[in-house]
Amino acid sequence: MPTKSVQTLLEDIRLVSEERYAVVEAVRALVKKTFKPFAEEVKYGGVLFASEVQFCGVFAYKGHVSVEFSQGARIDDVYGHLEGSGKGRRHLKLVSIEDITSKKLVLYLPLALKACQDPH
Repeated sequence: MPTKSVQTLLEDIRLVSEERYAVVEAVRALVKKTFKPFAEEVKYGGVLFASEVQFCGVFAYKGHVSVEFSQGARIDDVYGHLEGSGKGRRHLKLVSIEDITSKKLVLYLPLALKACQDPH
């Protein structure tokens, strides 16, 4: 089965929820503005981001958007917004565009990249 393009996935999200679509697009714009080099691909039902290494992704769910950090457990969560308790991943749950600012996504993004670049 062919892999969906980012644009196709975004169109699918928009059909289901204009609000979730707006949050996903705002997250994409922030990541793209923050990182050079920047790459994205559709995988696992969301958009994964890379800047030399893959470090996070954005996923739209029925009631929220989740920004998943691949090595989130290695992030020192001084802001207290990360959720999850597994061995590796952590995430920020975004219900509205305002959550991008209130949950300090812009500060977590470089921490997420660093957590993936640093050796254990």
